[in-house]
Amino acid sequence: MWFKNLAIYRFTEPFTLSPEALEQKLQQQPFQPCGGHDEFSFGWTSPLGKASDALVHANNGFMMICAKKEEKVIPASVINEMLQEKISEIEEREARKLPGKERTRVKDELIFELLPRAFSFSRKTYAYIDSQGGWIVVDAASPKKAEDVLSLLRKCLGSLPVVPIGASLKPASVMTHWLLHHDAPKDVLIEDECELRSPEEEGAIIRCKRHDLALPEIKNHLDNGKQVIKLALSWAERLSFVLDENLAVKRLKFLDLIQEQAADVEAFDDVEQFDADFSIMSAELAQFFPRLLELFNAEENA
Repeated sequence: MWFKNLAIYRFTEPFTLSPEALEQKLQQQPFQPCGGHDEFSFGWTSPLGKASDALVHANNGFMMICAKKEEKVIPASVINEMLQEKISEIEEREARKLPGKERTRVKDELIFELLPRAFSFSRKTYAYIDSQGGWIVVDAASPKKAEDVLSLLRKCLGSLPVVPIGASLKPASVMTHWLLHHDAPKDVLIEDECELRSPEEEGAIIRCKRHDLALPEIKNHLDNGKQVIKLALSWAERLSFVLDENLAVKRLKFLDLIQEQAADVEAFDDVEQFDADFSIMSAELAQFFPRLLELFNAEENA
């Protein structure tokens, strides 16, 4: 089970719960399918799916967890069409124009009426805790999705003292320096994708894909004050990814060295394969995160 996006948070206090203790905490908020009039349901489910009931999968000191959200879907076009019919019917019957508050009430009643017949969809969001390294990592492409998982975890634990990995740093300044001066650290290779933004509020944005970032036109943008807010990188020939201005990792790929290691593992079922992949992935990222923090701390303190 390989993460594709990394929202990385650092614990500001040691995380001391054992897998068994964390399991008990998560049991307070297990996932339950939506009831007839529920708009959504959000809770914890087993990372191993139907293969296990355990809400925590532990391996070599790392703890994988999985949040599941189910939402009811009522198309806006359906709501609007039925709402207009209901409002027209009431206004004709009572010979008056409905004010805004009554229109809102009618809409709420309509949605409540439609919910039991609505389609639903669900999605899972995985995360894992590295208590020794002091990290919690969510496989989420958006900050909101990651924060939803952390909020659910915080609700179960009572508190969750974490901060985003880039909270006290200025990644955009560092990445801009790398690209402008072509002096990225030796273990970091700049690839062929970036996003540049002017510093003023609602400034212009330039996006480049499959583009030689060493060309003069890129330097011109940087010389004119634009900063790098996203940059495609590879690290130590082991990982490739797009790094953003908050040190969130997008479109993560584990390169040949890691894939070959995973291919050498003999797994006899899906559970063993999940366990092996998790072990390799978490061990690799445990080496990467301190280096990522070191790269930007070193630049900030230079």
